[in-house]
Amino acid sequence: MDRWRFCRLPLVSMSLIMLATAGCSGKNGTDVVATNPDKPPEPVTLKLYDAGGYFTDQDFQELIAGPTKRKYPHLTVERTVNGDLPKLVAAGETIDFFVTWHGAMNTLKPLGLYGDITPLAKKHNFDLNRFIPQGLEQLREISDKGELYALPYATIISVLYYNKDIFDKFGVAYPQDGMTWDNAIDLARKVTRHDGGVDYQGMDVPGLYMLYPLSPNFVDPKTDKAMLPDLETYKKAFEMGKRLYAIPGNAYEPGRASSQFIKKRNLAMLADENRFLLLRETAGLNWDVAQYPSYKEQPNTGLWNTMHVIIPIQTSKHRDDQMRVMEVLFSDEVQEILVRKTARVSALKDPKFKQMFGMDIPELRGKRLESIFKSTNAPIPLTSIYYSKASSLLTAEYINAVTDKKDVNTALRDAQEQIQKYVESEKKK
Repeated sequence: MDRWRFCRLPLVSMSLIMLATAGCSGKNGTDVVATNPDKPPEPVTLKLYDAGGYFTDQDFQELIAGPTKRKYPHLTVERTVNGDLPKLVAAGETIDFFVTWHGAMNTLKPLGLYGDITPLAKKHNFDLNRFIPQGLEQLREISDKGELYALPYATIISVLYYNKDIFDKFGVAYPQDGMTWDNAIDLARKVTRHDGGVDYQGMDVPGLYMLYPLSPNFVDPKTDKAMLPDLETYKKAFEMGKRLYAIPGNAYEPGRASSQFIKKRNLAMLADENRFLLLRETAGLNWDVAQYPSYKEQPNTGLWNTMHVIIPIQTSKHRDDQMRVMEVLFSDEVQEILVRKTARVSALKDPKFKQMFGMDIPELRGKRLESIFKSTNAPIPLTSIYYSKASSLLTAEYINAVTDKKDVNTALRDAQEQIQKYVESEKKK
């Protein structure tokens, strides 16, 4: 393999030996593993910063630290949970990798830490064609030159969870694959009841999850204009949410995913993303899954194509070793662990990874897991550096609309005005 290849030239002169060694060195220094095959390489410690706990300690050991150490004994990868990359850089911290979601990458681009992975991948014969093309295309949009700064190790899934006991209690058929939002709301109405002193609620859709399948752009990163091209996309989602929470007995309440579906168990359906590991720890809940509802104009379309990514920082002194770590993480062996044991969805396109999803998790056996792969993730627009605050402002106005504090048109106008004012104030700083 090229990553282990070294130069074998006749022992003619010291100058030729030096020339051969130089020809095998990495871009940012000698590739010790490649040029000194008979000498144990010097130990190297790589620092990975995790922006908000994307890996548990066990995940990190099973997916990165452990398999890397087994394949490359000279490499040690250490993880720190710290999402404040600007402060880390300002403090002069050593950073080799940063883990986050890809929508946050545009915000961090001004730090100058990103570098094109493509040449390094070519050097190490790392096959980028193994990835789902849509994912890499979205990542390349972050660069003005179409460069690739990160690799996705997991992608979002859209799931409709349902409590089988509630449907059985009221003699209502379980949710089916291929439902539109209209179908799902009609079904929610049938299982929203007060019975035996318990208020059973039909369905909850967290935050802006009804909006994401429509691929909105809260702030255009090129023009800094809010909620373009118009408000009709947002209006469709706001009105659908208003219909759902107008069902008598199914009023909007925050945090129902954990409080009502999992703890109180009086919520019949939850349209959400990956909750499988949380449900794994929930004994006695009789649940299953169905395909995520979709808009009739966009059938079989789920949430945004959100990706969790690993970013090899270009200022690292160990560029070749960075590539070795990613080679391990994206190996078939480790990706199989990722999908089988941690219930993540691989960003690699080989269909075998979907077939293996959750196979080593006993609590998922017998569930309709094939349903979650019937939807395609909606394309996510390039996010602005103002995305996070814009999202919170828009969410607040969405809640105002679905709780009847404002009509939909007023809520949307207020959201657009607030976001635009926020952007303009930030640009003046």
